[in-house]
Amino acid sequence: MSQKRIRAELDIWLEQYQNYQPNDFEMMYDDWIRQSFTNIDPGVRKKLFSKLDDWFFHTHAFLQGTSYQYEARERILMVGRIFSPRIERIEDMERELTVEQLTYIAEQQMARGRLYSFAQGGLTGAGGWFLLGIDYPLMMLMNIRAIQLIGLTFGHEMNHPYEMMVSLKVFHAATLPKRLKAGAWNELMREVNEKQHPYIFEGDDQLTDEAWLEQPMKQCFKSMFILMFRKKLVQGLPFISIAIGAYSNYHLTRQVTEFAMKFYQYRHLINQEGEN
Repeated sequence: MSQKRIRAELDIWLEQYQNYQPNDFEMMYDDWIRQSFTNIDPGVRKKLFSKLDDWFFHTHAFLQGTSYQYEARERILMVGRIFSPRIERIEDMERELTVEQLTYIAEQQMARGRLYSFAQGGLTGAGGWFLLGIDYPLMMLMNIRAIQLIGLTFGHEMNHPYEMMVSLKVFHAATLPKRLKAGAWNELMREVNEKQHPYIFEGDDQLTDEAWLEQPMKQCFKSMFILMFRKKLVQGLPFISIAIGAYSNYHLTRQVTEFAMKFYQYRHLINQEGEN
């Protein structure tokens, strides 16, 4: 019964993206982006996106090597063992727990990630140029980590090349504009359904492209608003800038973690149906 309920919730959630119709402004923006990048040398364009992809790959690998990640992994296993003492490894989470139990554990990770993003955004709004400069890289790092923890909760080892690539693809899809999410979701589903090897990713390993750049541009606008209101003090604090930073970072993490949760729920249901 719980699987049917979650499947119905997933279908309703996905429908909002499949039925989304871009407005005139969004279509004009897409045309402008395409035209702008057409005028850039193809070699330069390819090198730019290759460097961005490399940064995401290195960030993922860095996170996997931190003690903080190891401790979070052990916490997930510890909570999982409350529901089933037979859990010994991360892979056992998917086999031993129901989708509702996995969702409950993942929601704890999501709540913690959103809280961190909210606090970090508030500090960015209150701090100086240094905090503003590292805000976006730090937000990307925190959101990639949040996806890793959700993936671990659902029984997928993030240090495997295949799972690393899938988690980064989930991050890419989650940070795309709403009008492009349905296409990215379908591509993820195709990759999971056509999986040939448990450890090797055989699909397209490109992450960033022209469409994805809308997210960094939103970050630029956020930084501009923070700077505009930084001198508007209330009792000595730039409350408007703090609110802008906290809300925008929280909103991005909520968007990313919700997408990741739906993806791993859907993947879990597909795997369970395949076994049955």
